[in-house]
Amino acid sequence: MSYNHEMLTRRRLLLSASAAAPALALRAVAQTPEADAIPAPVMALKNRSHEAVPISPEERQRRLERARTLMGEHKIGALTITGGTSLQYFVGIPAGQSERLFAWTLPASGAPFIVCPSFEESRMTEALGTIPGGSSTKIYNWQEDEDPYALLAKALKSATTSSLPLAMDERVQFVFADRIAKAVAPREVVSGIPIVAGCRSIKSSAELALMQLANDITLSVYKAVYESCSPGMTNHQFTGLIDAAYARCGVRGEASCQVAAFSAQPHGSPTPQVIREGQMVLIDDGCFVQGYQSDMSRSFVYGKPTDRQKTVFDVVHKAQAAALAAARPGVEMQVVDAAARKVITDAGFGPDYKHFTHRVGHGIGMDMHEWYYLVRGNTQKLQANMCFSDEPGIYLADDPEPFGIRLEDDMHITADGAKLFTPQSPSLEHPFG
Repeated sequence: MSYNHEMLTRRRLLLSASAAAPALALRAVAQTPEADAIPAPVMALKNRSHEAVPISPEERQRRLERARTLMGEHKIGALTITGGTSLQYFVGIPAGQSERLFAWTLPASGAPFIVCPSFEESRMTEALGTIPGGSSTKIYNWQEDEDPYALLAKALKSATTSSLPLAMDERVQFVFADRIAKAVAPREVVSGIPIVAGCRSIKSSAELALMQLANDITLSVYKAVYESCSPGMTNHQFTGLIDAAYARCGVRGEASCQVAAFSAQPHGSPTPQVIREGQMVLIDDGCFVQGYQSDMSRSFVYGKPTDRQKTVFDVVHKAQAAALAAARPGVEMQVVDAAARKVITDAGFGPDYKHFTHRVGHGIGMDMHEWYYLVRGNTQKLQANMCFSDEPGIYLADDPEPFGIRLEDDMHITADGAKLFTPQSPSLEHPFG
């Protein structure tokens, strides 16, 4: 369920102590009286990074062709993207974004071009040797006292004779988007979501394989840490072990861990917590594999759960299964949310968002939250090879002993239905079977 960027994430902002670098995590574990070494289940994890097959240059070229097809359908003259995930998706350049304009533009026909600071030209020239269309990509560089927006407008005019609108990726910061729009006027500037999301929301077999590996690793990490922990440990020790486990697997990941009443807050709390027998534990988040992500939640109890806890778990489990069963090509996205919400409402935990306080799912891929969203009111239809989280939850903050339960697995839409990347959690007592 977590919000994502490779910068400081929501949970790293709230729970920085529990999401420390692996070395710090290991030191924190070593300082506990329960352990002076990494537990055996975590040590048993193997580095799996070698299993990841990178996206090929040929696939990136197909992405450019797909983007141009969509530009034609939407009558768009060019697409501009600044540093971030979409840039990496299309051309494989892992460029961030500073206060200086760095922009890659793909015309509907003709070669792409880059506008960048002059001191970045050599780095970009090197990078272009490894990306599709790199040899024909022109670099326009600007000095610190020059206007990069005027340069982009001039480059765009040279690249295309079309007067059709310029589409802009939604992640372009306002300071850049506003100045680009003024520089290219009277050319219209429009949203690039139909192009970018139109490409990124449909996963290839290579992308699905990377997402499958990310989900497999997350499940193995969760299981190993669950088996390594016990009542009396803190939530920070739990997430510190998760960091260490991801390091063992050769990937970067993160996690949150919320206990008892704090599990009734879907996005948790920074308050230090101690795991107690019989109390709810809710863990969430995922890892990155070659830029592709997992997002998984598990709810469990050390010891014997109460009848109330088991009842709520069973309802959430059925709601997750109902959402999965409803998802197939041609179905409106809101139908998937409605299927899960009906189970929860019929069980007495409704109506609407009373206890199931969020949508049932979000798109996932290179960003943990990306297009599109399984939520009431979204009439867009599912297509094969879209990927989403499936994460119903019930949050009982007003119970005498407050707790929340969320079950989250990622799913991809197949030709005739939907399939989870990981199996549903079977029970509170045995969350990993």
